[in-house]
Amino acid sequence: MAHVPDDMKMAKDVQPELEISHDQSKDPEKHPSPESSEKASIVECDVEDVTAPEYSEEEYNKLKKKIDRYLLPLMWLCYGIQQTDKTSLGTQATFGLREDTGLVGQQYPWLTTIFYLTYLLFEFPSNFILQRYLMGRTLSCYMIVWGVIVLSIGFAKNFTHLIVLRALQGLFECCISPGFILIIGSWYTTREHASRSLVFQSANAGFGIISSLILYGIGSSQSLHGPEFQPWRYMSYYLGSLTIITGTTCLFLLGTPSEVRWLTPEQKKMAHARIITNNTGHDRTGLKTWKWKQVRECLVDPCFWFAGINAFLSSVPNGGLTTFNAILNTSFGFTNLQAILLDIPRSTISVLYFVVIGLTVTRWKNLRMYFMMFSVVPPFIGFIVLSLLPNEPQYKWTKWGAYVMTVTSVIGLFMAWTLIPSNVAGRTKRTITSSFTFVGYCVGNIVGSQIFNYKDAPRYIPGTIGCAIAFGLEFFIILLWRVTLVLRNRRRERMLQEMGVTEEERVAKAKVLGEQDSTDFENIYFRYSM
Repeated sequence: MAHVPDDMKMAKDVQPELEISHDQSKDPEKHPSPESSEKASIVECDVEDVTAPEYSEEEYNKLKKKIDRYLLPLMWLCYGIQQTDKTSLGTQATFGLREDTGLVGQQYPWLTTIFYLTYLLFEFPSNFILQRYLMGRTLSCYMIVWGVIVLSIGFAKNFTHLIVLRALQGLFECCISPGFILIIGSWYTTREHASRSLVFQSANAGFGIISSLILYGIGSSQSLHGPEFQPWRYMSYYLGSLTIITGTTCLFLLGTPSEVRWLTPEQKKMAHARIITNNTGHDRTGLKTWKWKQVRECLVDPCFWFAGINAFLSSVPNGGLTTFNAILNTSFGFTNLQAILLDIPRSTISVLYFVVIGLTVTRWKNLRMYFMMFSVVPPFIGFIVLSLLPNEPQYKWTKWGAYVMTVTSVIGLFMAWTLIPSNVAGRTKRTITSSFTFVGYCVGNIVGSQIFNYKDAPRYIPGTIGCAIAFGLEFFIILLWRVTLVLRNRRRERMLQEMGVTEEERVAKAKVLGEQDSTDFENIYFRYSM
């Protein structure tokens, strides 16, 4: 890299624009290689410096507590409701949904497949909308509409009604998870991304405990009202109404630092100053700029593909369990009410696991991907056990224990989502990566819902073996992903050592390029988290 200093000397002759839209006007048809982008970043960074306002640690901590107080409970509730809305179909199926609407053959799993098909088709457009318009308002409106749809499912009379409503539900739910990941990146530092994301993601199990108790109450009331009572309809009325109320609340509270009303102008400046050290760009939404150079950069970045493939492999089992979890439990020999109650200890284990990981990754750096690898091992074993043991009374608790082992699998997916705001710099690149990750998530769920076929009941061996294979492959994808990031960091460290750049200089220059919406390829001073 002896030629790098010569590039630095060229800075006197080069007067590039350092505005946010700078790279859109220069060489729009060229995509950067990592090496050329890194050299270019050295030139640009020496031209101009950006100094953030100085605030005390006490001021930052006070602001962080306020952010946590407003955002985390709301995001926890929203995410928990979304997960319950999406997965309640499995519970409703054991309370007469299939019989009351005349579902036959593979029509039931198609209700999950169509959900993820529209989720997939509208993932890119929805994320594009999130960047162009106010993120908080957009997410809130989406949530209110899908609440109306979930409530309407309670009035469905046949397969046509159900499949149309499920398709619309997938359309309007598709932006909640990527939107929340982008919000976490706009409020919190890289070190805080994993722990804060795990807080709202823990609602997948935490809110599941609450909803399981409520759904159990609705289901058990059938004995009071007689056989004409259809509990699954009232489950939809409850979930839809709760979603509408929560979405309306979000209109006033949810958004990025530049959008919300509960921060003073000075606190907004402070919130912006907090995340400058992430080196991943600004938090502003409602921008019309779309940088095609960053889109092309995604295509040559192996980590872009690792993120999508990992999401796919993790979501194949998720799609199967989402659709058939209650049916699997009843196939072990439990009643439909017992199946709801037995989900509570599984959810409790999940919440405790989230807490342990959240505390650990906050205290020690670069452990996220180790937890991702470890978390796919127990479900791999669990699905193998489900495949091997017969459905006989003496094995029902053993099979339930194997099912509980699958609870750790979501960490492989959720922690990968937290790597997006931490490791992907450049607003357009981050949006595309987020969208592609959720495309993998959708396709995986579609495949997972179809590999569990009614002709394989009650053991569903092809489905359980397919899930085990997916987890085995996911382990090796995560390993390759981590090795790639380690090698990138080492190469950049060597390059900067040869140039004589100190750590203080590296941090300062990384902030400058981060504020200019440079990508992680273009910013040689950027460091990847693991």
